[in-house]
Amino acid sequence: MTSSEVWDEETAAKYDAYSAEHFAPDVLDPTVDVLERLAEDGPALEFAIGTGRVGIPLAARGVSVTGIELSEPMVRQLRQKIGEDALPVVVGDMATTVLPGAGTFSLVFLVWNSISNLRTQAEQVQCFRNAADHLRPGGRFVIDLWVPPIQRLLPGEQAVPMSVDEGHLVFDTYDLVTQECASHHYYREDDGSIRYGSGHFRYIWPAECDLMAQLAGLELESRSADWKENPFLATSGSHVSVWRKA
Repeated sequence: MTSSEVWDEETAAKYDAYSAEHFAPDVLDPTVDVLERLAEDGPALEFAIGTGRVGIPLAARGVSVTGIELSEPMVRQLRQKIGEDALPVVVGDMATTVLPGAGTFSLVFLVWNSISNLRTQAEQVQCFRNAADHLRPGGRFVIDLWVPPIQRLLPGEQAVPMSVDEGHLVFDTYDLVTQECASHHYYREDDGSIRYGSGHFRYIWPAECDLMAQLAGLELESRSADWKENPFLATSGSHVSVWRKA
């Protein structure tokens, strides 16, 4: 059983609205551009496809996309946008679910920090192995992941402000021993009330990702700071990493 939290009906119904900034063309188009190029002429598999934010526009460009998603409510939201024939989705966890087409995909991708939803190192390693098992020789595994900003923590502190604006306030708390993280969200509703939500994750360093990839038989091909392929630096807050199956 995966340690991931499973998003319920209410969360799934509001997901697209609360994530609207990530659907904006200046955010989404560079993501789809890179994935379309990396898919080359083969099919693509998205782990944690959610409501189809990335998978649907990638399929619209002619890439054959299949998804794996743990939350059935999220899949139901996706189905309001696209049919099963155009974008098949299997309900299951991304660490252990194996599709009939395993070994034939040219691309497996996992975006917007989603690998951190697996809250143990063992599950995250298994996720890399599952990606590798689905790839054909020469295929690529791509993740989009934030770099933990724990350098902002002063000695003895546990919380870091991640986003501060009038409508949405986010604090992350970190356990530096287990690498577990809790993200605390405070939303201002239209009636002036405050809605609280939280999510639990396990953060991973880029070098740790490389070791997980190596254990899965994957080699690092490239790493950039974002989907616009800016250089990854010591000060970068995120990375888009591509590993290739030998």
